[in-house]
Amino acid sequence: MKHIFKFFALLLILSGNIEAQNPQHEGSDFSYFLADVSYMSDAIFMGRKDSVRAPYVYSSLGYYDKSGFFGNFSASYLVSSEDERFDLFLLSAGYIYSRNDLSVGLSGTKYFFDDESYNVQSEIEAGITGLLAYDFDILEFTLSASGYFSDNDSPDVAVNFMADRSFFALENNLMITPTFILAAGTQYFYEEYYNSSRLGNRKGSGNGQGQGGNNIMQSPMTNVSISEASEFNILNIEAKLPLMYFYKSFIFSFTPIISFPQTPASIITDDAVYKEDLESIFYWSAGISYWLKTGK
Repeated sequence: MKHIFKFFALLLILSGNIEAQNPQHEGSDFSYFLADVSYMSDAIFMGRKDSVRAPYVYSSLGYYDKSGFFGNFSASYLVSSEDERFDLFLLSAGYIYSRNDLSVGLSGTKYFFDDESYNVQSEIEAGITGLLAYDFDILEFTLSASGYFSDNDSPDVAVNFMADRSFFALENNLMITPTFILAAGTQYFYEEYYNSSRLGNRKGSGNGQGQGGNNIMQSPMTNVSISEASEFNILNIEAKLPLMYFYKSFIFSFTPIISFPQTPASIITDDAVYKEDLESIFYWSAGISYWLKTGK
C-alpha cells in the first residue's frame, strides 16, 4: 500500500505546487509528522514561468492521520541573485481514501504571496483539488481536477492526467518513479499575472517580459488581456524522474523535470497583439525529509 503515501504527496503538489515527499511504508495503520527542507530551481506552473528565474528554498511541516485527513504548512524563501525574501506561505488540508488499488482525495490550499512576488502563481489566492487514482500494476494512472481562485471573477479550471510506475533498487531503499503529466486548463491566472507583473507592470523593481524571451513591452501598461484566457486548452506536457532514497526515518530526494509548454498565449496590449514564444523548460528539485511516527 505504498501508493497511499504517494497520493498524499501528489495532492500537495497539485494543490500547492510544491515538491512534497512522503515516507515509503507498507500500511496506513499509524499517523505521522513529516518535515521537509527542499530546493526548487525555478517556479513553474502549468508550463508557465517568469522571464526572471525564481529559485526557492522551502520548508514544510505536515501531519498525516491514519484516518486519511492531513494538513501541511510550508514557507518558501526566494534565493535569486536579485531578490531574497520569504515569497510564499502555504496552508493545505484535505482527505484521501485508499482501498486496494483505488484512491480518491480532496484538498484545499490557501496561498500567501509577498506583494512583490513574480512567481507566476502570485495572483492565485486559493485552490481546491479533487483526485482519482488507480494502480494497474503495469502503470498507475491519476486524474485530478483543480479550481484556482483570485481577485478575478472568473476562477481557473485545470485538469491533470498523470501516468507513473515505481521501480525499486538497493534493497528497496531507492524508489525511482518515471512520471508523465498532461495538463490542461484556462489561463485567467496568466492574464492577471501579466497585468500585475509583466510588460513593465512589475510590482517591484525588476522588468518582466514574456516567457521564452519575448521582449514585448517595457513601459507600464494599463490593459493587458489574453485571448485564450477563457478557453480550455492543453497547457503543458511534462516528464519527471523522482528519485527517493529511504534511510531509517530520512528521505533524500532528487527530481529532474522537463516541461514542454503548449498553446502559446495571444497577448493583447493597448498597442498591438503579440504571440507568446514558448520554449521547453528544464528545472529540478532536491530535498531532505524526516518523518516521525506518532503511534498506531
